[in-house]
Amino acid sequence: MTKEIRLNTFALAAPSHLSMGLWRHPRDRSLQYNQLSYWTDLARISEQGKFDAVFLADGISLYDVYKGSPDTAIRHAVQFPRLDPILLVSAMAHVTKHVGFGITSSVSYEPPYLFARRMSTLDHVTDGRVGWNIVTSFGDSGTKALNGQAARAHDDRYDVADEYMSLVYQYWEGSWEDDAVLRDKEQGIFADPARIHTVNHEGEFFRSEGIHICEPSPQRTPLLFQAGTSARGKAFAARHAECVSISAPSKKVVKDAVDDLRQRAVQAGRPADSIKVFLSLTAIPAATDTLAQAKFRDYLQYASTEGAAALFSRWAGIDLSKYSLDDPIEYVESNHMQSVINNYTRADPDRVWTFREILERVAIGGGSASLLVGSPATIADQMQAWVDETGIDGFNLGYAVAHESFQDFVDLVVPELQRRGVYKRDYAPGTLREKLYGEGLARLPASHPAAQARHGHQPAVSALPVA
Repeated sequence: MTKEIRLNTFALAAPSHLSMGLWRHPRDRSLQYNQLSYWTDLARISEQGKFDAVFLADGISLYDVYKGSPDTAIRHAVQFPRLDPILLVSAMAHVTKHVGFGITSSVSYEPPYLFARRMSTLDHVTDGRVGWNIVTSFGDSGTKALNGQAARAHDDRYDVADEYMSLVYQYWEGSWEDDAVLRDKEQGIFADPARIHTVNHEGEFFRSEGIHICEPSPQRTPLLFQAGTSARGKAFAARHAECVSISAPSKKVVKDAVDDLRQRAVQAGRPADSIKVFLSLTAIPAATDTLAQAKFRDYLQYASTEGAAALFSRWAGIDLSKYSLDDPIEYVESNHMQSVINNYTRADPDRVWTFREILERVAIGGGSASLLVGSPATIADQMQAWVDETGIDGFNLGYAVAHESFQDFVDLVVPELQRRGVYKRDYAPGTLREKLYGEGLARLPASHPAAQARHGHQPAVSALPVA
């Protein structure tokens, strides 16, 4: 029997996310992306559907590989323009009680000391409902805008990320002891300075000396998401991540990735089940299969092939304008998302993909392995098959039409999953981490490297070894 399926809403603070051109659909709300009500409504829908979290993707680089220019992406609103997602969370949390928030932030862009405070603040005001999607950022335009330099090489970015994690763990886990906060009104003592410690970190990429300026939040360290599925990315995930997002074109590729990730976690000294794996999913449900297919055809009328080409070109680091649509796709070493090409070539050698086939797949859902179109029963059947056959724990649910796709899923598919006993009828108590891993487990376990930064376990001055 299928284990309980986990679900996250998957969105981007932009006029489009993974379905290029669908912002033009008459029922789509994406052009309201810069209005707060758009986001509070999304939070309410997510909580109505008992989703675990609203997963907010982000990035600050342009989609400028296609034709060597950002013009196509700008013209077709290919994940452009983008708001800062972290600024939306407080309002979304205010209108909900249980749903969590996975916030994307880059180790290449955010100063660790300030970022640690920002996440502690959100963890406090949301009662422990915050997660962090750790990214390393491969786009040159973002880093050039910040410091005039191109992005670091792929594996080098993960070296930076390992040290970044060491530093923020020290602030979140080691700077304040558990009993440092007294709040003693009679003696007039808020906190015991003897139990608050200065972090002294001098590494290859970061230097920091200071006390974490926030008192410990409910989770201390936010729930840790990560999406890297290259060899170096998987090594990083096996060491640090609690939730891993993947996207691949077949069950075989997904199963191989899940098995490899869990094996790596064990090798890193963590239990195999300490990582929950979420597969990208786009669902187009309706009352019957026939009606769902009609809805899908309606959506396709608004899909932008050129927008999809700009999206995929930047992900893969390949300018699709230089190829014929019927050319086979081949692996090209690049500084971009290496797993994008690898998933289509090396990992499934029996299938040769053309660029035309990939763009057709990317058009709705950005190439999600699981683009499911059908009745509630049909979609539930396929979701259970993905879980049973690959070992994933759940799905990051994207949308074709905002917020119609999410509301349709909540109204039609969630009740069917609940009827089958494979989806929760109510939220578990506690923080986001407790909702996923169990009551009383608000903090990272001793098997996680963050525990090494805790006072009394290991001096906070020590950097964690690079995986």
